Amino acid sequence: MSSTAQLQPDPQPIVACTVSRDVQQFDLLIEDMEAALGETWGDLGFEDALAFLGQAEAEELQFIAIALTKEDEAALPLIADVIAAAKTRAIKVILIADEVSPTALHQLLREGGDEFVPYPLPEGELARAIERLRSGAEPVLPPQPETSPTPSQGGDRDGVVIPVQGMSGGSGATTLAVNLASELAQADKKNPPRVCLIDLDLQFGAVATALDLPRREAVLEILSDTASADNESFLQAMLTYQDRLSVLTSPSELVPLDLIGPADVERLIAMARAEFDYVVIDMPPSLVEWSETVLNAAHLYFATLELDMRSAQNTMRMKRALQGEDLPFDKLRFVLNRAPGFADLSGKSRARRLADSLGISIEIMLPDGGKPVTQCADQGTALSEGAPKNALRREIAKLARQMHKVNRADAAASR
Repeated sequence: MSSTAQLQPDPQPIVACTVSRDVQQFDLLIEDMEAALGETWGDLGFEDALAFLGQAEAEELQFIAIALTKEDEAALPLIADVIAAAKTRAIKVILIADEVSPTALHQLLREGGDEFVPYPLPEGELARAIERLRSGAEPVLPPQPETSPTPSQGGDRDGVVIPVQGMSGGSGATTLAVNLASELAQADKKNPPRVCLIDLDLQFGAVATALDLPRREAVLEILSDTASADNESFLQAMLTYQDRLSVLTSPSELVPLDLIGPADVERLIAMARAEFDYVVIDMPPSLVEWSETVLNAAHLYFATLELDMRSAQNTMRMKRALQGEDLPFDKLRFVLNRAPGFADLSGKSRARRLADSLGISIEIMLPDGGKPVTQCADQGTALSEGAPKNALRREIAKLARQMHKVNRADAAASR
């Protein structure tokens, strides 16, 4: 007895899956998967993949290719669960990333991603990644961003925290913060200290403008999720000025001051102190929930004021607020901006009366730098480059050298 029925070949097992919110967004990925695997691959959504990886059928999989865009960063916990489920079955993971932030990408690689391929896919790169997975060769990791040189990550520092806050608008707080940080970075020519400048004036911070630096989206990503940030992602979010000063600018968009809380600020300061010798912070003009956190972490807290009624009234309010809450008011060092000159006896008398009436000591007198100060800020250069002989620059440089000398002496004494 014979049969005319044709024998049907057994279906080939599925050896790989793409995992994405919508694979149709990744047409080049579809083409490359078909070219490399023919019909032996499938596609799953994030939630479907998590369920499938818990079934016995997943044992045949060699790898999954997780494709994600910037919009998928909100689902990072779910994607991390998918990676974890794959790793429990010894299934390799390729990350296909389209404009995903370095912070998110670093987190997923840390969760267990084996390979990284940018999207749009370079010619033949997916096939090479698959071959590396099958052969056990070393993976290719994402490159560091070229726009943000990353300092060496010793992580063994114990930086001095120096916030700067203005007692009134236009009192020169940002000018002092920017130029003090720049001068501290040059305080020792033979062994330059590592210095960072953090702009915590989240809404109208001008540090980026003063140093002609772009505002990067990575800053907002770090501030929005400091719990997931580590020293590496923190350093990657920074930009470098003149190869000597690391800067964390304010976000590119207007954000609320309560975007970050005390715990976030504490983590930021801790990461900065571990990587730098000096951490200069440009504070917002307002007192916010996390101002106390910065004050408690500060070694010195510079408060800039001028010889006017606005500064006097606001300084008195600040004093009452801190002393009323039993906060360390003694950390404040008052800086008189546009201070009277050597021969201005009347101005000096007014400054003394101001200090006496407020019950404070004005320890630092900064001269009026004139138009060059504004010009340097508009051109995006520190005074040391744009106006090196300016009287204000010389005074800030002197202050930086004194601070560094005292800090080195204290460090030597504590050894």
